[in-house]
Amino acid sequence: MTDKVFDNNQVSIAGEVISEFEYSHDVFGEGFYTIDVSVGRLSNSSDVIPLMISERLMDVKKSYVGKYIEILGQFRSYNRHEENRNRLVLSVFVREVKICDEGYESPKPNYIFLDGYVCKQPIYRKTPLGREIADILLAVNRPYGKSDYIPCICWGRNARFAENFTVGGHIQVFGRIQSREYQKKVGDEDFERRVAYEVSVSKLECIEDN
Repeated sequence: MTDKVFDNNQVSIAGEVISEFEYSHDVFGEGFYTIDVSVGRLSNSSDVIPLMISERLMDVKKSYVGKYIEILGQFRSYNRHEENRNRLVLSVFVREVKICDEGYESPKPNYIFLDGYVCKQPIYRKTPLGREIADILLAVNRPYGKSDYIPCICWGRNARFAENFTVGGHIQVFGRIQSREYQKKVGDEDFERRVAYEVSVSKLECIEDN
């Protein structure tokens, strides 16, 4: 049962470590830490993706900055309470990790597959330049009655397809994880730079449940 649930949330990431370990939390005496990995795009830009990793998988007292690593894991979410509201925090939970030799090229440097359920009516819109976009919030089940809530963004034909999805619909998405900077207004005149994470969808399928 557990292995089947893990199959519905699969991530492969390969990139350069660009931060030191930062302590996150403990679970039954096992410490978990975050690090950031820079993953290149074909456009020569890059996505900075946060990883959540156990101290039992890597030596968290050591610096890996500048090292190239490849990981397998899951895209997970939790709600962090701040400023009288909950904020959705996303990171890749690492299940396997490999330190790569210089020049190594991963076959899947940024890949994600999700099997889940639409939990908000998709929002379809067009950019000022006429590009079609649809936003989906996907609930992906986890063991012990938990779920991860993953924002996904579709383009073009996929956006038009997603516009007709209904809440509770069962879908599968394939794509990559991307990071996006934005300005959050704090107070009357101040703005704070933040980073949002989402799945950029390349392929989308509806699943007919029996």
